[in-house]
Amino acid sequence: MPVLAGAEPFRHEGGEVAVLLCHGFTGSPQSLRPWAEHLAEHGLTVSLPLLPGHGTRWEDLRITGWRDWYAEVDRELRALRERRAKVFVAGLSMGGALALRLAARHGDAVSGVVVVNPANKVHGLAAHALPVVRHLVPATKGIASDIAKPDSRELGYDRVPLHAAHSLRQFFRIVDGELPQVTQPVLLLRSPQDHVVPPADSARVLSRISSTDVTEVILEQSYHVATLDHDADRIHEESLAFIGRFAPGLVKEPGLGKEGTTTGG
Repeated sequence: MPVLAGAEPFRHEGGEVAVLLCHGFTGSPQSLRPWAEHLAEHGLTVSLPLLPGHGTRWEDLRITGWRDWYAEVDRELRALRERRAKVFVAGLSMGGALALRLAARHGDAVSGVVVVNPANKVHGLAAHALPVVRHLVPATKGIASDIAKPDSRELGYDRVPLHAAHSLRQFFRIVDGELPQVTQPVLLLRSPQDHVVPPADSARVLSRISSTDVTEVILEQSYHVATLDHDADRIHEESLAFIGRFAPGLVKEPGLGKEGTTTGG
């Protein structure tokens, strides 16, 4: 199936500091595109891949699982490490869980982690029925576009395939067990008004990681997809400042020393 217009991956070859961005479950790179472009404008190398099964139709997601999604970002991280001196990982929702697992498994190869409303668990009684129900019901209603900003919309599926949701639940359990292996500096940004991922998930992440340099930022004006919401500019600013702390002199002012090329839709 062709990729939906706007859901294409984004890549920019910039300086020696790279950022790997991971989008969320049933979403697409569109939800992080403004963030990716902002980082690129400041001279960073940026990779924002399209995860398998995403960005086309929900039926395509049904035949993929967490190993496919993680393998994609793992390959991207390894490729960035071959070309750049420092690599930061970042993500929204499930993308936050992907970023945290990359940090846990790759250690010093990851310089820091930025997560926005990171997901840690599939909640509700229905989650316990997924192993059985997924064989009886193909999909349930979608979770995309939880945004407070009236004129903003997330490009995501209107249905959630239950086979994929079951795999996501397994993935969250694995990541939760690996969180103590996360020792890198962490910037966590969360929305108190989130109708997809409850505050308990961010609290769980913060209580489990072993990082000693941890910053938590509250996004008061946004819902779950904060990267497209009222607090998007704050996410851009906070993440750049965070990266700049660990890569002094390598984060440029916009319009200065533009270099490299950009690919994407």
